[in-house]
Amino acid sequence: MSLEVKVPAVGESITEVTIAQWLKKDGDRVEMDEVIAELESDKATFELPAEAAGILRIVAQEGDTIDVGAVICRIDQDGAAASAPAAPAAEQAATPAAQESAPAATGGAGEAVEMKVPTVGESITEVTIASWLKKDGDQVEMDEVIAELESDKATFELPAEAAGTLEIVAKEGDTVEIGGLLCRIVPGAGAVKANAQANAKQEAANQQVAAKPAAAPSGAQTYASGTPSPAAGKILAEKGINAADVQGTGRDGRITKEDAQNAQQAAAKPAAAPAAKQEAAAEAPTATGDRNQRREKMSSLRKTVARRLVQVKNETAMLTTFNEVDMKPIMDIRAKYKDKFKEVHEVGLGFMSFFTKACTVALKEWPAVNAQIDGNEMVFSDFVDVSIAVSSPKGLVVPVIRNAESLTLDGIEKEVIRLAKKARDGKLSIEEMTGGTFTITNGGVFGSMMSTPIINAPQSAILGMHNIVQRPVAINGQVEIRPMMYLALSYDHRIIDGRESVSFLVRVKELLEDPMRLLLGV
Repeated sequence: MSLEVKVPAVGESITEVTIAQWLKKDGDRVEMDEVIAELESDKATFELPAEAAGILRIVAQEGDTIDVGAVICRIDQDGAAASAPAAPAAEQAATPAAQESAPAATGGAGEAVEMKVPTVGESITEVTIASWLKKDGDQVEMDEVIAELESDKATFELPAEAAGTLEIVAKEGDTVEIGGLLCRIVPGAGAVKANAQANAKQEAANQQVAAKPAAAPSGAQTYASGTPSPAAGKILAEKGINAADVQGTGRDGRITKEDAQNAQQAAAKPAAAPAAKQEAAAEAPTATGDRNQRREKMSSLRKTVARRLVQVKNETAMLTTFNEVDMKPIMDIRAKYKDKFKEVHEVGLGFMSFFTKACTVALKEWPAVNAQIDGNEMVFSDFVDVSIAVSSPKGLVVPVIRNAESLTLDGIEKEVIRLAKKARDGKLSIEEMTGGTFTITNGGVFGSMMSTPIINAPQSAILGMHNIVQRPVAINGQVEIRPMMYLALSYDHRIIDGRESVSFLVRVKELLEDPMRLLLGV
């Protein structure tokens, strides 16, 4: 029987992939879940595992670009029985032991439930295991939260899909692709003990093989031995390091990303400095005091923020215009009504509600500032979803206030407080951070006097608030000390012209310096 292997769905926005390389040749025998190819999309590189054991029949060649759902190869499952007699003698010798342990492993306990990384968002291709809330070997209940996973956008919980004993496969800090195996849950106690014994035997065998890598013949290695992962392969290629010179620490000897990074550092060490440089270094004065350094792995969120900021700088015609606002009228209103406002609405009256409301009015008058570019089209929205930049313990996040144009001042304040609290607790969902049309960021809370904020793509503009400083200004021909704030509007010049950007910022200034306009709608 021939099994067709098709390109899996790897994301809602990905419609095609390119075959980067085949790890097995046409006619080779493959095992179940063995990685047989590496596929590349416009967002990530991922592995293609075999869906059955048998003989590989390649349909699409390396370099071909094929649609999601198209047939990429076939596996002739009938070839599994025909090739069985050709198994190595060592494998045949190990068969009786495996057969003896098989009844114990499955005796009445049921099959283990494999838990894989669920699909958590349209553009998310991988997650990082932030922490395991249960230990390996612990008993877990159905729907009990056993781990916290972290993507480049949010942190979410992983509930157990069955009751039983937990067998952890991926460790804390590991980055696993969507659909990758995280753990197994083994029902019943008998199966746990038998599986633990089988795992111990397998681990001992692996240690014996790892202890004598030089003496092991090439035929005894698995398909993964000495094979770099896609990320590791790119690092080795960039540094010109041969994969054969790198010792893999991954499963079955696979070269991981960390192995490639360490190999890069190791490769740089043998280059000895010339004698003249060594002498000069010896003569240089020795630095005194503590000179410690430490390295921390970038979180998925931090890596994504870094990538997107560089992408925005490279792909947009970003420009920033400035203005200043006299904050005295708003400060007077807050001083007069803040206690009554809190008593009635059970929330404090802050500056963010005034700025958000002023922006929604100005965006209605200048819709290009609220628009986006999609290919060769401009998308205009008749609603205003305001993204609020919030600094969380794990990095910058941007939750969205939906239909801010229809909210009152107290409604905006309540949404800001709700979203900020969820951001600090790491409980924001993907839906709460996507779909904004305009962004407001407040660097003034940290003391920033002026900045040029970066656009939150695919949006076209972002307003930057700053700290309030008492400065002398001319009021009706007289010099007065007023609380002043600089405003900065960064915008994409491809869709927003100078007239629109400046007029928008002037309109926001008018509304803030005369808050009665917000009440009267003028």
